[in-house]
Amino acid sequence: MKAEQVLFSQGFGTRHECVGIIANGRFKENGELVTDPYEEIDTDNLTFEVDGKPWRFFEKAIILLNKPQHYECSLKPLHHPSVLSLLPPPLRVRGVQPIGRLDEDTTGLLILTDDGKLNHRLTHPKKKVPKVYRVTAKHPITEKMIQQLLAGVKLDDSDEIVKAHECSLISEKVLDLTIFQGKYHQVKRMLAAVSNRVEALERIKFGKLDLPKDLPLGEWTWVDAPSEIY
Repeated sequence: MKAEQVLFSQGFGTRHECVGIIANGRFKENGELVTDPYEEIDTDNLTFEVDGKPWRFFEKAIILLNKPQHYECSLKPLHHPSVLSLLPPPLRVRGVQPIGRLDEDTTGLLILTDDGKLNHRLTHPKKKVPKVYRVTAKHPITEKMIQQLLAGVKLDDSDEIVKAHECSLISEKVLDLTIFQGKYHQVKRMLAAVSNRVEALERIKFGKLDLPKDLPLGEWTWVDAPSEIY
């Protein structure tokens, strides 16, 4: 792939802008300066630099973001900034989008991608990709509540029964709850259905992917391949 195509494919601007980045000595391939926009670049395991900042080449971008509170998982947010504002411009130019949504006040693991097939694969109900939430409840979580959640509860505005796939009590008021669905405010409504209330909610796992313990709120990291998720 030509050097200017590499930058263009990764969201660094128009073809003309990418040519300018390289011609002005701002592009390095694996640490070596490249000034010819049309030089052939091997993209296998490529790490390049623009203005001294390293960037990994991925044909499709998969991003893990540790979402903070007060950000909306929307391209057109209504009341708070979009989670996309936490990402560098090249990723926004590439059109990465959240896979599913986390509520404005929910924190934790959010995956974003420009791979439409992956997005569909991870959100289709038939695939049953597990999502684990760490729930901090207002009241103590009883064994009866856990059994109700596992057996299935009726949400406040629907006759449909939804159930937890797994429940692991962490402490008196903290529960790890696994679900396959992704309905609006689902975890909060499930806790309400068993006469409790969610005080804090964090997604800690999506498929096989765990939220890294060393990834601060608001920061992101690359996911190397879809196989890390499912």
